[in-house]
Amino acid sequence: MARRVAVVTGSNKGVGFATVRSLCKQFDGDVILTARDEGRGQAAVKELQGEGLQPKFHLLDINDHNSVIRLRDFLQQTYGGLDILVNNAAIVFHDDTVPFARQADETTKTNFFNTLDVCNVLFPILRPHARVVNVSSMASQMGLARCSETLRARFTDPTITMEELTSLIKRFVELAQEGKHTEGGYCGSSYYLSKIGVTVMSMIQQRELDASGAEDIVVNACCPGYVDTELSNRKGTLTIDEGAVTPVYCALLPPNVTSPRGKFIRELKIAEWKM
Repeated sequence: MARRVAVVTGSNKGVGFATVRSLCKQFDGDVILTARDEGRGQAAVKELQGEGLQPKFHLLDINDHNSVIRLRDFLQQTYGGLDILVNNAAIVFHDDTVPFARQADETTKTNFFNTLDVCNVLFPILRPHARVVNVSSMASQMGLARCSETLRARFTDPTITMEELTSLIKRFVELAQEGKHTEGGYCGSSYYLSKIGVTVMSMIQQRELDASGAEDIVVNACCPGYVDTELSNRKGTLTIDEGAVTPVYCALLPPNVTSPRGKFIRELKIAEWKM
């Protein structure tokens, strides 16, 4: 029988790195640390090897579709499939001198559109009982609260389709180019909006997988908490290992679990996603 395998995107540092560390200790299979920079990725693997762990490395830039295809082909050829996917790669702008239009475009591209692309490429090779963890943020709840009532109703609609969701995110980017996103009812943060996308995407994916008859494939979005990383501008109060607890909990949900499925998880509990 083929060896089981877990992949964590954007995992040469921060919560992704700690997630690889934790999975290496708890998951019965190979754990693949990915990074878009070969040197940083190999250095991260070496650090974990120094702790007696055995992660593998694979180059992955989620902003490069061909890079995602290469990872899929490697997984298919080496393992015959995929058992755990943790979509952790994300960006945030802390530099206010960067025009908002650019921030909106690049943040939604990496955090939402290209994370969705990773899923679209890798979901066909998910094995029965696979677990998918889309690392979102409490920022998605904060962003939702700052959207207009009309948009909140759409983002919390249990029947929203992926096509509708992507068009809402695209519309935000278009309005941001004109400086009219808040007039259009959107929250004022491209990071918050991108994470609304990730949370809702996860709910839709679970619904789609269930409708397709997938055997016990579970997708959840989660918030790692306020972690001391570059993403929080080093303002977070949790260590990266504390931040990895919730993603790893979602990644290791037992076979045939009935809940949580297609939910947003914070502090190991299902968090509200409603108007």
